Amino acid sequence: MHLRLPRPSGLARLRAAPVLSAILLLGLCGCQTDGLSDITGSLGDKSEQATPARSLDFYRDRYRAHPDSVEAVLAYGKALRANGQRSQAVAILEQAAIAHPKDKALLAGFGRALADNGNFQQAFEVLGRAHTPEDPDWRILSAQGAVLDQLGRGEEARQYYAHALRIVPDEPTVLSNLALSYVLSKDLAMAEETLRRANSRPDADPRVRLNLALVLGLRGHMAEAESLAREGRPPEEAAANVAYLKRILAKQAAAKPAPGSVVRTD
Repeated sequence: MHLRLPRPSGLARLRAAPVLSAILLLGLCGCQTDGLSDITGSLGDKSEQATPARSLDFYRDRYRAHPDSVEAVLAYGKALRANGQRSQAVAILEQAAIAHPKDKALLAGFGRALADNGNFQQAFEVLGRAHTPEDPDWRILSAQGAVLDQLGRGEEARQYYAHALRIVPDEPTVLSNLALSYVLSKDLAMAEETLRRANSRPDADPRVRLNLALVLGLRGHMAEAESLAREGRPPEEAAANVAYLKRILAKQAAAKPAPGSVVRTD
């Protein structure tokens, strides 16, 4: 059975507490910490992840030498995103997508760049053209779910994650995105359960563990949260993780409404 879901009709307001945004960023980001990108495949693909780490100038020069090369465009777009030049990445990839409207790898890269730049509605539509129901791509399904979460369409997002998990059962990157969707829906029990499942996988990214630590901290289990934040990390990095954990949780505590106040959910 093919997954056929309605397209979002417009942007929903996302009123997440600071810690929810911080956790979501960990789950959806790779090289940046303040936008959508490529954590362990959730918005990336194998070709992007295989791009060697070189200077921005290297990728710019290669793109200028071969402007019609999809590979050169994708690598340059990724390098721009890694450098924080997201709008420029969108412009470069959009121009290439116009020239190659049926290239699925290029559409996928363009969709990721749009999401990275906060153009979530357009990102969802472009990502939808990057694969077909007859040949679904679990990475793009997961990315579409992440974008839907940013649009405030959590229930629809979780249907995309479920479809991706039918293709790659227990894939930790998809499970992590699913857990973060539960965080945004304030279902911390399901978020913890899902992150524990993701973290149990031997191929889980270390950021999955830190997400689990943050959720445990939100639930008041600080001893276990700090232990997880330190686990498997060198002393200096472990200390930085714990400091980050405490800083984010302190922001969350400060953001809690005063007793008797009303929290708007519209």
